[in-house]
Amino acid sequence: MKILKPKEVSERLNVTVWTLQQWDKAGKLTAFRNPETNRRYYTEEQIDDFLGMKKQSKNAKTIIYCRVSNQGQKDELSNQIEFLRTFCNAKAEIVDEVLTDIGSGLNYTRKNFNAIVENALQGKIKRLYISHQDRLIRFGYEWFESLLKKNGCEIIVVNNEKMSPQEEMIQDLISIIHDFSCRIYGLRKYKKQIKEEMKNESV
Repeated sequence: MKILKPKEVSERLNVTVWTLQQWDKAGKLTAFRNPETNRRYYTEEQIDDFLGMKKQSKNAKTIIYCRVSNQGQKDELSNQIEFLRTFCNAKAEIVDEVLTDIGSGLNYTRKNFNAIVENALQGKIKRLYISHQDRLIRFGYEWFESLLKKNGCEIIVVNNEKMSPQEEMIQDLISIIHDFSCRIYGLRKYKKQIKEEMKNESV
């Protein structure tokens, strides 16, 4: 059991020591007391519970996740897998499973991406290795990282820039622009239709 001092807890929770004292008095986060010195202290498990972190399953896995945007990038997918396996081997990390997806980083319906999120929320994944942030998701990575971390899953980004093709990012940006252009066009068409209907009703 790891013991934490009030200052360590305040830094971890991003609050002042005075705030911790008030929380202690209010029963929001009750500190333990050293029977000899009467000084306050906390436990690692207590803070994890306070932050809503879940305990890992005894069989929590270490997973490698790789993604490419289309079928034509299968060689790139193999390179990602080989690169991450080599990295894990060098760290003496035992990889339990390799999961892959073929689809855009903007696509939230990817089969194995969703399997990872679901299993992480159940405490079944302890480490997730990816070659670059956008291999997991194009936008909102920090939010997903925080979500998985609170459930005991550590994401390790190896940051190999070669595994993050600029062409994919350009394609994704074009997709976003196209999507919003269609929406704007549809909205203009809808407004035009309303004006015509109002004009016909006034005749």
